[in-house]
Amino acid sequence: QELTPQHQLPRLHPPILSTQPPSTPSRPRGRHDHPAVIMRKRLGPFRKLGRSPEHKWAMLRNMVTSLIKHERIVTTVPKAKELRFLADKVVGYAKKNTIHGRQLADRIIREKPVLTKLFEVLGPRYEDREGGYARVLKLARPRRGDNAPMAVIEYVDRPGEIRAARVPRKRKERYFNNLREVLENAGIEPVGNGSPRQEAN
Repeated sequence: QELTPQHQLPRLHPPILSTQPPSTPSRPRGRHDHPAVIMRKRLGPFRKLGRSPEHKWAMLRNMVTSLIKHERIVTTVPKAKELRFLADKVVGYAKKNTIHGRQLADRIIREKPVLTKLFEVLGPRYEDREGGYARVLKLARPRRGDNAPMAVIEYVDRPGEIRAARVPRKRKERYFNNLREVLENAGIEPVGNGSPRQEAN
C-alpha cells in the first residue's frame, strides 16, 4: 500500500551548531561591577593620572598623609592639583571636629599620629579661614629625565612659609574690633567714623 503525503515522516534537519561560548552561570554583582564604577563619567572630580581608580586612590591617600605630616611636599603639577582638593576636604572634617568627621578622615589618613595632628593642629589653625587651606606653587625647573612640570603643594599659614597667604576676612574683622576696643579703653577716639565723602565735606 502506498503512503500518502499525510502519512510520510517529517524531514529532520541537522542541528545548528552555535559558535558562541556557553553561557556562564549568573553571579551576584560585586562592588567593581557597578555601572558607577565602570563608566568614566562617575569617577568623580579627579583625573585619571594614567592609573586605575584603586591605584590612584591609594596614591592620593599616601600623598595627603605626607602633606599633613610635613605640611609641604614636591610633586608633579597634575598630582598637586588633584591633591589640593583632598587636602582641603580633610581640613574641613577637622574644622567640624565631630565623631563622624573623624571617622571620614580616618578612612583617608593612613597614620594615627597624622590624624591627631590634623584635628589638634590644622583644624584650629584654619578656624577663621573659609577655604583655600592648601596652595600649589609651580617650580621653574622641570624634573630631570622626563621633563615633567613640578610644583610645591603646601598648607598656608604654616610657620616658616616663604610667602604669606592672604589674611582671611574674619581674622581682619576680629583684629580691627580688638584694636577699636584697645583704643577706646585708652581714651583715644577712632578716626574715620563716617565715610570718606562725608569727612571731605
